[in-house]
Amino acid sequence: MYIPKHYQMKDYQEIKNFMTKYNFATVVTVDELKPIATHLPVIINEHDDALFISGHFARGNKQWRTMDNNEDVLIIFHGPHGYISSTWYETEDVPTWDYQSIHVYGKSVLLNEHQLKEDLKVLLDKYESEHRGGATWENLSDQTKKQIKGIVGFKVKVDKLEAAYKLSQNRSETDKENIVIHLNNTESDLDKNLAEEIEKY
Repeated sequence: MYIPKHYQMKDYQEIKNFMTKYNFATVVTVDELKPIATHLPVIINEHDDALFISGHFARGNKQWRTMDNNEDVLIIFHGPHGYISSTWYETEDVPTWDYQSIHVYGKSVLLNEHQLKEDLKVLLDKYESEHRGGATWENLSDQTKKQIKGIVGFKVKVDKLEAAYKLSQNRSETDKENIVIHLNNTESDLDKNLAEEIEKY
């Protein structure tokens, strides 16, 4: 990913937090020279001084076949993004698009059923534990648990991270204030989230 120097994010903890927050990611692999992609929720994990990303495909999605000992997997994490009009600047310039994006590269392996079950427990706990009687793994019936046969789990060991935070860092303080005001005045939650990130950084 091309990242101009002033848009590079190198804070490891910030990058990990971003990936955890925006964990509906895009998994990209190549199948016989043709790129293929799937959008799915993933889990961010760190142990033995290494970062791992895990998730699962529907068994009917043939992309899982490209994840068996694949050394060239790309996973993309997207954050808030939006159009920035040049009419919001003090002086004439061109419009642009602000965004946050992280590209993760690594080697993937497929999970066995036990590993997949443990991964599902973590994923379900993340989204269901706050709901009374939530659909955590322990609360599912044996019949429902059998649907694990319909998915294939994977894990990627991360070996490279690229993080781009293009948040109008090259603009004046007045320009940034105007950008934030205009983004907050739209009806788009995405624009409001982007305004919050611009203020933060």
